[in-house]
Amino acid sequence: MSEAALEEVSVLSSIYCGEGEFVLLQQSGQDGLIVQINCTGGGEEACDASLLFHLHPGYPSRPPDISVSSTALSRTQCQSVRQKLQERASELPAEPMIHQLVEFFQECVELTEARRGGEETVKPREKEDEWTTVLQLDHMRSRNRYIGLLERWSQQLQLAGTLLLGQSILVILQGARHNIKEFCHRLKTVKVDVDSSGKKCKERMMKVLIETPSSSSSHHSLQGFIVRNYDSVTELTAAFEHLHMADLYQCIFSSLKD
Repeated sequence: MSEAALEEVSVLSSIYCGEGEFVLLQQSGQDGLIVQINCTGGGEEACDASLLFHLHPGYPSRPPDISVSSTALSRTQCQSVRQKLQERASELPAEPMIHQLVEFFQECVELTEARRGGEETVKPREKEDEWTTVLQLDHMRSRNRYIGLLERWSQQLQLAGTLLLGQSILVILQGARHNIKEFCHRLKTVKVDVDSSGKKCKERMMKVLIETPSSSSSHHSLQGFIVRNYDSVTELTAAFEHLHMADLYQCIFSSLKD
């Protein structure tokens, strides 16, 4: 397998880090990689869908083979969605594309239970519920450039965020879950900072500490994109309390000590 394919799998496992979201089913030098990404469709009657990608040894020069399955869709409907994804894959440049295909699936269609036999029930995605995610960054040497990118991405993806700078570098995001995942994808694939030798580098060591549906108390606690500095654990705790996210802080506290 190409280095690009193996690196993409590592990135995908970080982005789709929820329980059961990402599964590496096969890794073979002869047959390639098979990865499964499980998505949940929105709507009044949510349903689960699994996207299976077979990355041949020639990937990404050769597009992946794609399978779609769902307990809420007929075989005909699954084939229709699969065909759209396969066509999209053939149109993309010969570079890692799995995340783009998943985003294409999530942004363009909403899977609903078939109510009429054989009738197409794939329709535009409706507004998602709000999610809150806390990320931990590894370093920030080119501070102005890095912060500028984070702020620009939050605006482009309609996310509210707070950047906390101290012993740990934390980013708190609120917004549609698929937009948060795109934010994480950019961190892993765009050169956002410089390494110890001054060369531009990607945020390969970013960690998703927690992602959860926003509670009613914290639903509107973030506005715009704010940068805050803290000098102690007490100040960090106070920052989360100010955002009505003390419960989230308790969940990630042990991770920050690692």
